[in-house]
Amino acid sequence: MLIVDDSAVARAVMERIIAATDRYVVVASVSTASAALAVLARERVQFVLLDVQMPGVDGLTALPGLIAAGQGANVLVVSGQAAEGAATTVQALALGATDTVFKPASGERLGQFGEILIDKLDRLASVACAGRPAPAVVPLRTAATPVPRAVPAADEYDVMAIGASTGGIHALSALLAQIPATFRLPILITQHLPASFMPYFAAQLAVIGNRPCEVAIDRLRLRPGRIIVAPGDAHMRCVALGDGSAAIRLTHDAAASGCTPSVDPMFASLAEVFGARMLAVVLSGMGRDGAEGARLVRQAGGCVLVQDQASSVIWGMPGAVADGGSADAVLPPDAIGRLAAARRRP
Repeated sequence: MLIVDDSAVARAVMERIIAATDRYVVVASVSTASAALAVLARERVQFVLLDVQMPGVDGLTALPGLIAAGQGANVLVVSGQAAEGAATTVQALALGATDTVFKPASGERLGQFGEILIDKLDRLASVACAGRPAPAVVPLRTAATPVPRAVPAADEYDVMAIGASTGGIHALSALLAQIPATFRLPILITQHLPASFMPYFAAQLAVIGNRPCEVAIDRLRLRPGRIIVAPGDAHMRCVALGDGSAAIRLTHDAAASGCTPSVDPMFASLAEVFGARMLAVVLSGMGRDGAEGARLVRQAGGCVLVQDQASSVIWGMPGAVADGGSADAVLPPDAIGRLAAARRRP
């Protein structure tokens, strides 16, 4: 584990909390982002605990570089500015932080802080130990050439589904900003985020997307012009109803990707219900979640668009789809939004 915080007191407190568990080892504790990069150049760590306010380069500015240098390390932003729903929390998760932890002022609620910090570390560690592949940064490579195929206009779809992880919030913002209020398709989104953050995430998307957005609940019907986001603790699937409409079913079974929520079951179930009238989008994220679901979408005749490598924080998820030959187009998020919104009829 690597601790990055300009406060010697804060570093000492976190070192004591971590040492008391006998489960984690702090390999280095540094005060600047540049020192952290130097450590990551020679050490592999599972976790990076990152402060925001630091001399020189601040934590949020340094975050994308630390994610890349960490080669799959989970970066947790630990800051007094990282309360739930705070601007710093939103920005940290948008830039690719695995999670955030609110750090109280010196001497305040340290016992509770320690419990929350260790609980989050244990949860992340237990997921990896249970067989979930550790997130890995996909090496830079030439973007795969998508299989040539005419991308249908938006009026040939009945639903749009988006999967994203690390760096996905920023990409989603760019994509949704290009979709006009006249776009009436229901939009389903599975974004890897902690469950506690989902209400704030939905509120943020409602503003950015200029349309109602809600966190999925079981049996919620798909309705035109609305966004539905998967909760952080369940998979969002879709089922057809007898009256020709469709509804959400939440499940908690293990996904092949190890992710909860997972993009794969969302894509797979939508492909079964909508077939060729489905548009799937895969944005920035670690790992391969969404690759199998995208293959099933293509197999059903649907369209798959993925974010390009240059604009992705991590090109793992979109890269896996492109490398697997399931992408109809590889584009920046704003271009995906414009293409998705293009309609042949008003």
